Amino acid sequence: MQKPAGQQKNFWSRNAWKTLTLPFILFLIIPFIALFSNITPTTFWNNLESQQVLQAMRLSLMTSISTVVLTIVFGTPVAYLISRRRTPFVRLIDTLIDLPTVLPPAVAGVALLMAFGRRGLIGAWLFSVGVTIPFTPLAVIMAQMFVAAPLYIKAVTIGFIEVDCELRKAAAMDGANRWHTFHYVMVPISWKSILSGSVMTWARALGEFGATIIFAGNFPGRTQTMPLAIYIGFETDMNVAITLSVILVCFSFLIIVLVKGLLHQKMTTGLDDSFD
Repeated sequence: MQKPAGQQKNFWSRNAWKTLTLPFILFLIIPFIALFSNITPTTFWNNLESQQVLQAMRLSLMTSISTVVLTIVFGTPVAYLISRRRTPFVRLIDTLIDLPTVLPPAVAGVALLMAFGRRGLIGAWLFSVGVTIPFTPLAVIMAQMFVAAPLYIKAVTIGFIEVDCELRKAAAMDGANRWHTFHYVMVPISWKSILSGSVMTWARALGEFGATIIFAGNFPGRTQTMPLAIYIGFETDMNVAITLSVILVCFSFLIIVLVKGLLHQKMTTGLDDSFD
């Protein structure tokens, strides 16, 4: 029995979409398959015990976690300001915060060096009082924070904006000041945005390369993070580069799963509330 023309058209349309989608999915998956297939579990564990890998992992975790903590401390007030006010000055701040996310990382590294280098705008004064920032672990944290903090600020700003204005007004009518409203109303409601922004910031800081290598250099045990060790591994030991790449892929995958799970739960909760 021949299918109606409309059903045949839908059938071929669905098959066409599948045919067009499959090559792109394979394009995304095959590189990861190739990466994991080029290292054995034995080689992976042996490389995991090497000093270069351990130093790079230790430094990356230390600096990226420090970056997240500093971003939460200094970025949360900025997100609160942007979410509450829509003046031209605040819109300018919002635009400047977005700028590092679209700049090439190398440009960010050069800008940091021109600002905090020994002959930089601020670095010259710091150097005169005995403070040197470039090519130190502090420079790694600053480079990571410069490129990753905007992700946190944007996520938290959206979370603060979604807080119902009536809740803030009710808290104010009950005698709560701005700090109490922020602490007991906005933060508990926006905690998922704060958490997802923190996780994405950590992931971006963990994978930062361009700004770090220009502003902090690539010194093993001092400023050589995992991405920088991968870069050196291509010239010295490919197995080390692959091992660190596998670790970063696993970290990134877990981060994406965590963030997507939080966002899915948030969307599901919002839909359930809308039907109550």
